[in-house]
Amino acid sequence: MRERVVVGMSGGVDSSVTAALLVEQGYEVIGVTMRIWEPPGLDTRDARSCCGLGAAEDARRVAAHLGIRHYVLDFQEIFRRMVVDDYVGEYRAGRTPNPCIRCNEFIKFGALWERARALGAQYLATGHYARIRRDPESGRRLLLRAADPRKDQSYALYRLSQEQLAHTLFPLGEQGKEETRRMAAAMALPVARKPDSQEVCFIPDGDTPKFLSQMAPDTATPGPVQTPEGRVLGTHPGIAFFTIGQRRRIPVAVGEPLYVTEIDAASRAITVAPGAHPARRARSLLAAQPHWIDRERLTGDVVVSAKVRYNMADRPALLSPAEEGRVRVTFEEPQVAITPGQAVVCYRDEVVLGGGVIERVEREPA
Repeated sequence: MRERVVVGMSGGVDSSVTAALLVEQGYEVIGVTMRIWEPPGLDTRDARSCCGLGAAEDARRVAAHLGIRHYVLDFQEIFRRMVVDDYVGEYRAGRTPNPCIRCNEFIKFGALWERARALGAQYLATGHYARIRRDPESGRRLLLRAADPRKDQSYALYRLSQEQLAHTLFPLGEQGKEETRRMAAAMALPVARKPDSQEVCFIPDGDTPKFLSQMAPDTATPGPVQTPEGRVLGTHPGIAFFTIGQRRRIPVAVGEPLYVTEIDAASRAITVAPGAHPARRARSLLAAQPHWIDRERLTGDVVVSAKVRYNMADRPALLSPAEEGRVRVTFEEPQVAITPGQAVVCYRDEVVLGGGVIERVEREPA
């Protein structure tokens, strides 16, 4: 009997090629498209958004081309509760969340895997660029970077559990995007030329301030713009409009570019500084909610490389246990724009050790 695998199909090229490869490998493939969000004003026929009916129709056409079953399942309630509400709450608290990490943990590899099991599947597959290996010594499943570092998505997958990894397939992990595109064309998939989506999926127009102003009007309450020394330079329209490291749309001018270095939700103040100011950089951070893949727990210092946002290269650092179950990451060199709410993810060569949610930046005394 063939093993059954459910493929999360967004209507994009990556998930479509994933399904096609698994059909070629002899699996019984079922495609599932998730209905997760229909914000007011969204044209649900717009296939560029994974929230739209157009995306579901693209996935249906690919499934028909491959001769596999395809279902559209409703995950709107859990997506709003676990992803959107958290996203809004984090911005309200002056932090900058990463919704893709929570979606992977709770929706794609959580709720969708539960549905896959109900459909009798042994595996769940997605179009992520990452790899999974079993450690022959410990028996644990390891998460590895993608073979192509330009497309690696392991950062956003660091919270997957051993149980989730044991039942997950990443068919694209050994290849790059160019090869995926070539495969899609060679297989005559209907979405072979479809462009990639770059936005947060539930904000298809990319206008985060507008979205937050609608969902949480209090985040658009004006507040002071100040220097690290406390000097008020002007007024900003609301903390929803800013994130750490931001340079654009700062509503004051001092003759040189300014960058956001801190957001205080209680006072609604944003702190800004010139590029060379020490407040822009820090070597150490404290992270909460740590999650490990290669081990059960962190018991001592570990030399790692670490990254504090998706689109940066990881840098040499020391990972250490900290108070109240937290962890401390101390970089060899100061880093720019370490942002509370984002994830710090630690690596050893190509293996993802794990990470946590940045809670506090630890700055050295001036």
